[in-house]
Amino acid sequence: MTFPAHDTRVTYPSGALVERATVLHVAPAAAGRVAVVTDVTSFHPVDASWPDQPADSGTITLADGASLPVRDAVVAASDGEALHLGADVPVRKGTEGWVYLVAHLVDEGSAIAEGDEVEITADAAARRALSSGHTACHAASLALNLALEGRWSKPARTDTLGRPDFDGIAIASSLIEPNGSLDRYRLNKSLRRAGFDVAGLGDELDALAQTVSATVGQWVAAGSPVRIDRDGDALTDRRYWVAELPGGTASIACGGTHVGSLAELGSVAVAFELVDDGGTPVLEMRTRTGA
Repeated sequence: MTFPAHDTRVTYPSGALVERATVLHVAPAAAGRVAVVTDVTSFHPVDASWPDQPADSGTITLADGASLPVRDAVVAASDGEALHLGADVPVRKGTEGWVYLVAHLVDEGSAIAEGDEVEITADAAARRALSSGHTACHAASLALNLALEGRWSKPARTDTLGRPDFDGIAIASSLIEPNGSLDRYRLNKSLRRAGFDVAGLGDELDALAQTVSATVGQWVAAGSPVRIDRDGDALTDRRYWVAELPGGTASIACGGTHVGSLAELGSVAVAFELVDDGGTPVLEMRTRTGA
């Protein structure tokens, strides 16, 4: 049994859905699955280090025409001795001697082997729905930073547009959904010590939602183009979501997939809720698109 010597080459950042590939490694996985690693893939995988966007759905087609449903796709890593999947990866990206890979999980017993030439196909409708949700999430986060700018009493780290980065500082988790997203922000003591005023925020959620929705709506109406800039085609190469907004060019490090323009979102509605998490107030932002 051999292990890949290089990071998987990925083409989903450019919007690719279909890719011809060579199977490099096949290994048992949990729950009756088999992990299939190829030299290149169009499949977006879940990254356990920040699992915001779910994996693509789709198929792997063999040379004889047999089509294998891909049940999941995860970021994996190998040191040449073993393949570690998802949350079981024991090292950080960039660790010397390790390669990072996309593992496609198919049913145990599937007739697939190292050296097979295959075609990997990601479902277009599912990809578009998640891409729409992810793009809306980034746009809403920038609009939220703008809306909350006046609540900072101390200098804070700024976002790509030069505003205090509430999203980057307070974010606890982010979940990309089909045509939407859910982001959770912890309004804890460290955030208040950093100079963010939480007083009265719970009474202003409807107004905040209207403000953020209106800002994103202006960007959508402007047809702001979106692209993915990347340092290379390897899985671990840095990638950036770039949007040409009316107020300037926004660039956010991101490994997900996106639509090509904010206009493709159709409309964006943002809603807020203040919840309690073990005594810590948490601001939840839910974003939905009309795409």
